[in-house]
Order: sequence, then C-alpha cells, then structure tokens
Amino acid sequence: MAKGQGKVVAVNKKANHDFAIEETIEAGIVLQGTEIKAIRTSKVQLRDAFIRIRNNEAWITNMHISPYDHGNQFNHDPVRSRKLLLHKKQISKLIGQTKEQGSAIVPIKMYLKDGFAKVLIGVGKGKKDYDKRQDLKKKDAKREIDRALRDRQKY
Repeated sequence: MAKGQGKVVAVNKKANHDFAIEETIEAGIVLQGTEIKAIRTSKVQLRDAFIRIRNNEAWITNMHISPYDHGNQFNHDPVRSRKLLLHKKQISKLIGQTKEQGSAIVPIKMYLKDGFAKVLIGVGKGKKDYDKRQDLKKKDAKREIDRALRDRQKY
C-alpha cells in the first residue's frame, strides 16, 4: 500500500497495461444509498471505467458497484455515472492535459481512506502494441533475475 492509503478495494490492472500513466490525482467520489456498504465489501469493478469531464465537473463512467446484499428496494443502479470531487484547478489542469492527442483519464484504483472512498485517477497516453510487448519482456526478465537471486541465496 502506498503512503496515506487505507484498504485497497479495487485495482484497474488494464490501466497500467493500456496506458503510460504520467500523473496521478486522488479524488473523492459522490455516492448514494448503500454504495459505500458495497464498496466496503470490495464489490467494485474498475476494468471498463473511464473519466469524462462535463460542465467543468469530472464524472466516472462504467464503474460497476454491485448492489448491497442486505439492501432493499432502495439499492442503487450498479453502472450509473458518479461525480468525482476535485478542485477547479485540478479539473482545469486535467482538461489541458487531455487536449493532447492520445491521452485519457483513467481510474487506477479505489481505496478507503479515513472512512471515505477515494479514487486514484491517472492521466496517461495510450500504449502501442510494441510498447506493451516491451513492458512484458522487461517484467519477465525482472522475474527471472529475482528467481535466480532467490535460488542463489538458498545455497
């Protein structure tokens, strides 16, 4: 866990695979009804989620929060758009960064911090296929080196 973060609830593994993340920002999220209870039980999926800016407000779309098991007819819509809580300066900075071709705002992970749900969002540029292959080669090489060092320490 990174410094200052509580329990990590969901991680978007595809974000680091499909994008070269340049900058990250922590954002609060507006929830309704039993959504926080579902988040505390880790019933969140960020795989297809993305952030869109409308009317100088940041909205997260396609984030799936499953309905709370012990809820009633007041349960929420699982895939509704949810507003992100950011300062005006942060939003204007995000708008400026996404004007570039090929850049996008994606959620990286969701966690609980001091009882509040937070989303770590990142601004990144889309990777090409050859970039993804190079990253996989580096990851495999590092894994082999670590394995060799670990086996060497046994003897």
